[in-house]
Amino acid sequence: MAMISVQCGLDRLRDENFESLRGRRIGVCCNRSAIDGHGTRLEEWLVAAGIEVVRWFEPEHGIAATAQDMETVVSNRPEVISLYGADEASLRPASSTLEDLDLLLFDIQDIGSRYYTFGATLRYILEVAALTGTRVMVLDRPNPIGGIAVEGGTVHQGFESFVGASPISIRHGLTMGELALLLVGPLGIDADLQVIPCQGWSREMLQPDGPLPWVAPSPNMPTAETALIYPGICLVEGTVLSEGRGTDAPFHRVGAPWIDADRLAETMKLRSKQMGLLGVSFSPVHFVPEFQKFARQQCHGIEIKVIDASAVDALLLGVITLEQARAQDPELFRWRTDRYEFIEDPLAIDLLWGGDDLRLGLEQGISPRDLIWAREEERCQFLALRQEILLY
Repeated sequence: MAMISVQCGLDRLRDENFESLRGRRIGVCCNRSAIDGHGTRLEEWLVAAGIEVVRWFEPEHGIAATAQDMETVVSNRPEVISLYGADEASLRPASSTLEDLDLLLFDIQDIGSRYYTFGATLRYILEVAALTGTRVMVLDRPNPIGGIAVEGGTVHQGFESFVGASPISIRHGLTMGELALLLVGPLGIDADLQVIPCQGWSREMLQPDGPLPWVAPSPNMPTAETALIYPGICLVEGTVLSEGRGTDAPFHRVGAPWIDADRLAETMKLRSKQMGLLGVSFSPVHFVPEFQKFARQQCHGIEIKVIDASAVDALLLGVITLEQARAQDPELFRWRTDRYEFIEDPLAIDLLWGGDDLRLGLEQGISPRDLIWAREEERCQFLALRQEILLY
């Protein structure tokens, strides 16, 4: 199949020789995923074009995208402002860091999931920019898991957090530019926004369908295939199970020292067939995480592989995984209770899901499809809301 020509927002700004940035005081929020179609970084292009950046803002994982999740990001460069420091207040830029800027350029590869925190960072920037009158320019990028499939409900009141900052579905099917338009349009943030859209991208496209190179936007997002299952398997973060961090296959491996790997692989296959879950395969796996949960301990569990990207229902995959891991030993399977993204209560699983109904429902034996279906009205409301701002 011939490769479709796709340009991201940075490609288009580059082709215009960055004229709209000249003579203005510029701030930039980006990480290493801000590259053009040839793999050249945004920072390199700005230097080559003679654009002076007054201030840099680095999101979770840092500009280099090497810091682990929930690891404080600190720079020794005075012109670099961390938006993921030691406390919740650090997630928002101080007004003083925006009020002397004419424009803040935002360019980060998102992965299409509400939990992924760059969307929350964009929201917080827009909220502060609305107070300072600073224009925000979003250089858009394709959603690597497509723009059609939308999965899951929104965030219920009282469950807002850095992994649930906006009332959008878990798999939202938006680009970062569209999310920005949703925030300043239907969701009411009164900010001065400009989006530089992609060219040649259409909603049915997945990352392999286009020519843009994949650069991991965080250390545990090595491939676009990982992004595809993340909307479901990230729910494992809300449990004591390892989600494969500290291995070479994060989110593709799920396990714990007490899991029977062969048994879990078989029950996952059986339950997936019952639930009509397609597009993935399961095999037993044994692994030793180098860090985080069960560091340097032997874990047993499943390895998930994508066999048909177009058929993957990531959220159903995630809920079935929780159900079957819990079924092996309800006593050893536990919900994570430590502080998560600066919040002690509600629990991590409730913050991820956007309510406590998943946790309580699994404990009551409600089936995965019924738990997801209970949020269907919210999903439909979100679909109608996002229809107002779609660019592609």
